[in-house]
Amino acid sequence: MASTQSTIRIVPTGPGYPKRVKSELMRQRLRAAGWFLVPMLVALAIVAGWPLLRTIYFSFTNASLTNLYGAELVGFKNYLNWTVLKSGRIIWSGLLADPVWWNAVWNTVRFSVLSVMLETILGTVVALVLNAEFKGRGIVRAAILIPWAIPTIVSARMWSWMLNDQFGIINDALMMLGLIDHKIAWTASADTAMIAVLIVDVWKTTPFMALLILAGLQMIPRDIYEAAAIDGVHPIKTFWRVTLPLVRPALMVAVIFRLLDAMRIFDLIYVLTPNSSQTKTISVLARENLIDFDKFAYGSAQSTMLFLIIALMTILYIWLGKVRFDGGDR
Repeated sequence: MASTQSTIRIVPTGPGYPKRVKSELMRQRLRAAGWFLVPMLVALAIVAGWPLLRTIYFSFTNASLTNLYGAELVGFKNYLNWTVLKSGRIIWSGLLADPVWWNAVWNTVRFSVLSVMLETILGTVVALVLNAEFKGRGIVRAAILIPWAIPTIVSARMWSWMLNDQFGIINDALMMLGLIDHKIAWTASADTAMIAVLIVDVWKTTPFMALLILAGLQMIPRDIYEAAAIDGVHPIKTFWRVTLPLVRPALMVAVIFRLLDAMRIFDLIYVLTPNSSQTKTISVLARENLIDFDKFAYGSAQSTMLFLIIALMTILYIWLGKVRFDGGDR
């Protein structure tokens, strides 16, 4: 008769064994996640990291469009430089001493703060309406995203026609309502250029804010509202004491995403008010120096400073607002 032998597998046991198995599984998952992230990191380094490093490098040179590869290092002269005259007077030059640059910084910050504030308020109102249950809610949710889905260039051109002082429909509507007594050159006047840009940006981007805030509202359990209604809590008090604290993580993330986009605003202003000093932002000014004026190194310095400003504002916002991107607060 053939004898059969059975193999007995001895499984190690002990107090530390489950912890060792758990840590090994965690290491395997981290290694797998790392390998999955490699293609994304490589693509990000190629399309974002390398151009950023080249821009920073050119900001320390005297490069121009006709002399990119033969540029020489000039240190911080594009940022700040000074010349001492024989009389002892010091003449400052460079980016940090340029009033045009500081005007662009002021325009960028003013536009970002006002637009994000208005879009957050209106987006919250729209999200609260869309979160309510009513007939045709799905159609309304889809329709509200149309302004955001339209390309910015198309929106800007459409609004430039509507805001035109000769044949624009906005002036005609306001005159029919008796709100104005003469036609206004919205995009050409220094007093109304920023208002026109804000109107178009709020119209286009409020749906984006509403969508992100609505996603946060959908995560709030309905039981909380039912308990508040049973206790007789006023809806306004429910909003301030229940809805707003619970939706705060989604709201903070929505604000920071929109703030990053607002600080880099270019296409909307370039189409609506390309030559207005009242609305010229850092991105528009950097493009002028890079392309139109052939001050490639100077434009690179402006782009680098924009990157640093955005990075600092983001870090401060996350730190002061205690924002976490995993859905909670610190």
